[in-house]
Amino acid sequence: MRFLPVFLDLRTGPVLLVGAGDLARAKLRLLAAAGAHVRWFATDGHHDVSGLEAADGAQIELAEGDPLTADLRGVIAILCAGAGDVGVAMSARAKAVGLPVNVMDDLSHSTFIFPAIVDRGDVVVAVGTGGASPVVARRVRERIEAVLPARIGDLAGFIGRWRKQIHGRIPEFPLRRRFWERVVDGPIGALVLAGRSDEAEAALKNISDPSGFAGAQATGRAEGSVTLVGAGPGDPDLLTIKALRALQDADIVFYDELVSPEILDRVRRDASRVPVGRRVGKPGIGQDAINQLMIEAAKSGQRAVRLKGGDAFVFGRGGEEIEALREAGVAYSVVPGITAGLGAAAQFEVPLTFRHEALRITFLTAHKAKDADTVDWSALTDQKMTVVVYMGMTAAPSVRTGLLAAGRSPRTPVGVFARVTRPDSQAAVGTLDELPDLVAKIEAGPAILIIGDVVAHSAPWRRQNLHPVISEILEAAE
Repeated sequence: MRFLPVFLDLRTGPVLLVGAGDLARAKLRLLAAAGAHVRWFATDGHHDVSGLEAADGAQIELAEGDPLTADLRGVIAILCAGAGDVGVAMSARAKAVGLPVNVMDDLSHSTFIFPAIVDRGDVVVAVGTGGASPVVARRVRERIEAVLPARIGDLAGFIGRWRKQIHGRIPEFPLRRRFWERVVDGPIGALVLAGRSDEAEAALKNISDPSGFAGAQATGRAEGSVTLVGAGPGDPDLLTIKALRALQDADIVFYDELVSPEILDRVRRDASRVPVGRRVGKPGIGQDAINQLMIEAAKSGQRAVRLKGGDAFVFGRGGEEIEALREAGVAYSVVPGITAGLGAAAQFEVPLTFRHEALRITFLTAHKAKDADTVDWSALTDQKMTVVVYMGMTAAPSVRTGLLAAGRSPRTPVGVFARVTRPDSQAAVGTLDELPDLVAKIEAGPAILIIGDVVAHSAPWRRQNLHPVISEILEAAE
């Protein structure tokens, strides 16, 4: 993020607008709608303000003379639109005195840029692309416009009118936040969005115990809880809506090593983030310590999220964690995530089941060679069974040995799928006999092994086996 989004109070001083034509008038309309005090230097000498709609308090000053010699005392920002070389000169002057300056479509001479704006009164959404693509920003704005309620600004204003009074009656910050969440997400918020503000006002006045409404316990503290959230295999777009809501509501998030930074970016900005995972070969804090952290957070009144890669109940020790929470008397819930095996299947087009070919699926984990030694491989030799091995890179030689010794064909198709659904994902496909060599082609984990005839239907297998055919065709053509 090169440009930090900020909201500038345009009523604290004049904004200098330099330029002419439609570009300058477009900026003038935007500034006037925000109630700004604008001092406009029209570089073509023509000040056209016809049809201009200005908000209350807006001031439009039609300035004469050379903007390069204009008095800048009290000016809070300089905008140049349709100003030509004068804009570049004004940029140098603004930078010399430390004033924010924007030269339209000229990042090198600008210290701030204009975002695409969604304006709902007290609610304003700014969408920026760092100046790289205004068209993309505009398209994003259009999508936000389509989903944002028309009266969302009214709801913000409604809360603003009551905020001071309610905060005086609820001493604890977590409870205040939960109070307003219940207002926004519940019937009172719905009344405001429906244009029935009078009924909403009456409903809020009728709340005799704001702390109780917010969910306070007998101690006066908020009730804490833990939500186990499956983060999926890495792509943040694969988070469920319920998972996103939990991340936005959380006071504290305990996350594993495999959770990607892009997913952590979905966590509420002021929530605490505590890493509790470990990498292969490195010690972690231990499951008992993780359980205790969650219990302590919930008992202190916090809404905790235990964020796990994939799904909490597929080799994620989620079962152990909810047992600990249950024994401690802590409220909990579980939000499922897309497990890595399904992520690999979808990305690389591996049908884990296939009519007449694969009728059963077995999921197992083989983190180390000793894990593989404990597996009953004789139960996995059915040709119509797809075997999905989690964390199997290190134990790949033992996986191959076990399956071959049990009678699985060495020609069985296999795939090693690493960092699935992420931009740096990787695949290597071949036969069971080649499994260790396939793993060696993978740069880094985590990786999923998929073993079974279905791998021959995958996109990497088709590409790999198409190359020899193309080569033969080309050779024949020569």
